[in-house]
Amino acid sequence: MDIFKSAEALMGMTDTAWARHANPWSVYTRFAASVPTFLALWSAHWIGWWSLAPIIVAFGWIYINPRFFKPPSTAESWAARGVLGERAFLNRKQVPIPREHLRFAWTTTGLSGLFMAIGVWGYIQGEFWAAFAGWHASVLAKAWFVDRMAWLWDAMKDRHPAYAAWAGADWTVPFGAKTGR
Repeated sequence: MDIFKSAEALMGMTDTAWARHANPWSVYTRFAASVPTFLALWSAHWIGWWSLAPIIVAFGWIYINPRFFKPPSTAESWAARGVLGERAFLNRKQVPIPREHLRFAWTTTGLSGLFMAIGVWGYIQGEFWAAFAGWHASVLAKAWFVDRMAWLWDAMKDRHPAYAAWAGADWTVPFGAKTGR
């Protein structure tokens, strides 16, 4: 089982969703939503079942966010390169990636999981600061992952015809297409 492919499937990511998610507004608003999402979850400790309303809104935003913004006109921003690098990472069985990028992806994801486990422990124990620190350390590890994916994109953007198209902000080319480039 590939945890990364499972996450992609859970989010229902299509070529169109990926193109829209490459918009820097999508990436940055998703990171900015980490505090409200945490507070929505923590609100169960404050307001009980009424917390379902902010939790549904927060997770609704997480799902809608990659589809909300239009595809960017350029793929040169850090955010777009990070998203495209994640796509290249997900396609690593079809287009192999340099080994060091695989190690960093697993390292940053492992750290994110470890920190999230601390956050969950804090949540279960009712320890606000442990939950808050674990959650946000997990978000920082995810930001490091996105940064490493931007590096991966820089190494991969010329290794597949679809990648070359995406590097030029041609979002109409699906991964499996032959573009003649």
